[in-house]
Amino acid sequence: MTKSNSIFVFFIFLSFLNLSLTRAASNSVYETFLQCLTNHTTNQTDNISNIVYTQTNPSYTSVLRAYIRNARFNVSSAPKPLIIITPLQESHVQATIICSKQVGYQLKIRSGGHDYEGISYISDTQFFILDMFNFRSISVDIDQESAWVGAGATLGEVYYRIWEKSKVHGFPAGACPTVGVGGHFSGAGYGNMLRKYGLSVDNVVDAKIVDVQGRILDRKAMGEDLFWAIRGGGGASFGVILSYMIKLVTVPQTVTVFRIEKLIEAGGTDMAYKFQTVAPTTDNNLFMRMLLQPMTRNKTKTVRVTVRSLYLGDSNSLVSLLAKEYPELGLKKENCLEMSWIDSVLWWGNFDNGTNPDVLLDRDLDSSSFGKRKSDYVQKPIPISSLNLLWAKMIELGKPGLVFNAYGGRMNEIASTETPFPHRAGNLFKIQYSVNWDEPGAESDKNFVSQIRSLYSFMTPFVSNNPRSAYLNYRDLDIGVNQNGKDSFNQGKVYGEMYFKGNFDRLVKVKTMVDPINFFRTEQSIPTLPSKI
Repeated sequence: MTKSNSIFVFFIFLSFLNLSLTRAASNSVYETFLQCLTNHTTNQTDNISNIVYTQTNPSYTSVLRAYIRNARFNVSSAPKPLIIITPLQESHVQATIICSKQVGYQLKIRSGGHDYEGISYISDTQFFILDMFNFRSISVDIDQESAWVGAGATLGEVYYRIWEKSKVHGFPAGACPTVGVGGHFSGAGYGNMLRKYGLSVDNVVDAKIVDVQGRILDRKAMGEDLFWAIRGGGGASFGVILSYMIKLVTVPQTVTVFRIEKLIEAGGTDMAYKFQTVAPTTDNNLFMRMLLQPMTRNKTKTVRVTVRSLYLGDSNSLVSLLAKEYPELGLKKENCLEMSWIDSVLWWGNFDNGTNPDVLLDRDLDSSSFGKRKSDYVQKPIPISSLNLLWAKMIELGKPGLVFNAYGGRMNEIASTETPFPHRAGNLFKIQYSVNWDEPGAESDKNFVSQIRSLYSFMTPFVSNNPRSAYLNYRDLDIGVNQNGKDSFNQGKVYGEMYFKGNFDRLVKVKTMVDPINFFRTEQSIPTLPSKI
């Protein structure tokens, strides 16, 4: 055997040895963890191993992929958890926390998998996933106008279960039916009734959480500081949310929706400009969202302006209202659709008219496209001259779109310190930057992420500053990442003040009080106070 062949064989041997040692270590961790899990689980009816998936389990990949909602992180190169735990009962969650600490692994918590940056299921360090999808119980009490909702339930399931019991009740939360309750509520949550009823968390009245010591705490037991923190501060920084108790809201038997589209050269610019002053100040029963999207029409590059609405009333009063306030829209009776609230949920979810509400129970597993999101807040209307510059920029880039979500109404009436979510009075609307693509690969990723960053940079003069604000549920790692080391407080302050403004300091104090060892951590979690030397 030649010397080069000997070296090659030696490296093959080393690789095999390294793989064997890694597998042996993984098996040892699994066995230790499983034994600990068994010891700390009460009411054992099934083999505890049935809820624990290692990388060698035939179902591991399908369980992991089921709730990956961004294809950017559904690739072979993405970091994978050593173990996935899919709890069926509360003691499984308690035991998972205790045992993850014992074996020294980071624990990521996933409810619906819609985190835009995938941080509920990827990590740069060795980690486990606690996947809460089985915690989907929804108990609606119409007499009390409330419901207990499991953290692993989806928004579509919540809407459906309310509709089953009442045609005149609803809940103010997001338009996408597959979003998980745990992440949506703990990050504040909003939808097309926020001008009437505020955020999702403005209508949360109790919760159950498992803390770092493995204790199950309700609102009374956890205290008002922690209850405040998990209503907009991100639950995964403080423990594992088991469920939320929500206060239902009333909706009329008939609501109205419409969708108006115009190109910028055919009235779209005037419609976009006027949106900025009408949408945040109009009747609280009316929510309007404006979408700006570059496109090609008749071989000419342009921008399409779309306004969508939900009005908690009939079409006659809506048409009359907007004829006075928003003539640039040109709304007519024939543009409007009257329907029940549950049908408006389907319409906003882009389902065809007449679709059976049962579709809201479909979790649409293992389905995702490539995407990137960013966010901003606007406090002064963008002038028409600047809108024209924006159109040129969007046409130049070609792909990213913008979504303007009107604020005002109830949002102006709630103090910025009432929950960790601070973006209340003074904000006209929130912007979501959005880009999706179908082409896999690093080049596509680099290209489209670069485009959305360029658009975000262009918008700097027109949005909030000191700090430039952002919305936690539109997760964006561009604004800061925490290495969770010695400098974690300063690193956390960068993105923390953008998401929470002055509420960041209170969140840090709560975090330090309830999780001083920083066990519940992510790339953008709330840090603890720096230790005094």
